[in-house]
Amino acid sequence: MMTDRGVPGSAVSKGVGPMQHLRYIMLHAVTAAVFIFLLQHYALSASLESSLVWALTFGGCAAGLAYMQANR
Repeated sequence: MMTDRGVPGSAVSKGVGPMQHLRYIMLHAVTAAVFIFLLQHYALSASLESSLVWALTFGGCAAGLAYMQANR
């Protein structure tokens, strides 16, 4: 009988998946937050406080979207 050890997506290698999902979610959130902060603060000349609030908002929304996509 052959086993599926080492084959991605098999029942044996499911322990690595959640860490990769978390890394993907965090990367997506940080990228969105940095992008919106730079856009608000430098391109649109918004205040620092406003830029940080928008960055946190967009980062949270991006994390939520990435979480939903990762759990499909």
